[in-house]
Amino acid sequence: MAAEMNSGSDSRSEASGWGRRGFIGAVAATAAAAAVATPASASASALSPERPPRRTRQLFLGTYTSQSGGGTGLGLATYDDATGRITGTGTLAGVPDPSYLCLHPSGRTLYAVNERERGGVTAIALSASGPEVLGSRGTGGAGPCHLSVHPSGRWLLSANYLSGSVAVHPIQGSGALGELTDSVTHSSPPPGPGQDGPHAHQIVTSPDGGHLLAVDLGNDAVYSYRLDTKKGKLTQVSYATLRPGAGPRHLTFHPSGRFAYLANEVDNTVVVCGYDPASGRLTPGAPQSTGTGEGTSYPAQLLVTREGAFAFLANRGHNSLTRYAIEEGGARLRLLDTVPVGGDFPRHIAFSPSQRLLFAANQKSSSVSVFQVGKDGQLRLTGAPFAAPLAVCALPV
Repeated sequence: MAAEMNSGSDSRSEASGWGRRGFIGAVAATAAAAAVATPASASASALSPERPPRRTRQLFLGTYTSQSGGGTGLGLATYDDATGRITGTGTLAGVPDPSYLCLHPSGRTLYAVNERERGGVTAIALSASGPEVLGSRGTGGAGPCHLSVHPSGRWLLSANYLSGSVAVHPIQGSGALGELTDSVTHSSPPPGPGQDGPHAHQIVTSPDGGHLLAVDLGNDAVYSYRLDTKKGKLTQVSYATLRPGAGPRHLTFHPSGRFAYLANEVDNTVVVCGYDPASGRLTPGAPQSTGTGEGTSYPAQLLVTREGAFAFLANRGHNSLTRYAIEEGGARLRLLDTVPVGGDFPRHIAFSPSQRLLFAANQKSSSVSVFQVGKDGQLRLTGAPFAAPLAVCALPV
């Protein structure tokens, strides 16, 4: 197992005055820790990569281990796929500051960023005997906040927020990670108003698999890369610019692969973008409302239903989810309404594999809200939020 990453301070500040990691009061932290922070172990039956019996499935919870009120490792839980009820099953130690999580296409390995000054990524094997930390690798940058697996299953891609860079690691047959094969720092265009440099916030593969898109909040840009799938090297082919001060944070594709939707954290807007699979070029449209009124609600992330009929946006400052109807084959978002999220500062949202449920990780209230998703896009809370220490990511599998 690789040595644990060195701890370091995170210098990023949210426009709201909260740091990236934020702060949770002692009362909320105590309640959350009592509900979830159980010893660093979990039952084997709750951690099998195969579908558990009946309706019970696995849920992984990201947190900040180095912050007051945070967890002691990767949170482990199960949920009922019909009712959304969450049950805590333990904590996996040895995973520092796992603020974002993703699953390998095989379902046998989980990956977590280690969002620290000396950034890292950790691989975790999932088996019937329980989860096992396979080791960590450095990302060559600071403050990694997002990662994804290339559709081939052979490469892990990560975005370093503080250093404004993106990185590539090879994935071995066991699911463990090899040494860094490439790291690219965004240098052009220059940073937007009020930004001190590039801040890479996300890296994903286009639906056709031909390009990687990296969203940079600091440079108000989305970069398109080609990946050499033999060597793990990146080649930039283009970049798209947003209006100055937009602060793009998270991009989600329409199932057609011809459109993408971008959440702009700083100017409180969403943008429908055209996408050309042949060139990898993204073409942003006009900014649209989040439905949250004046000021900024710090939009965090968009989800799109698999049939491409609805989109949901998490609004951290407004503590809501905005619902959009997707029209004209993906070319148009029509705002429907906003729905209270049932928590404070929804940092991350995710569908269950069935898409019958939507999970929202609420950072400031240390909780996870669960919604049932209707065929008409209606959202209905399934019950009281689940207490989870400094919840910044909820990954149902």
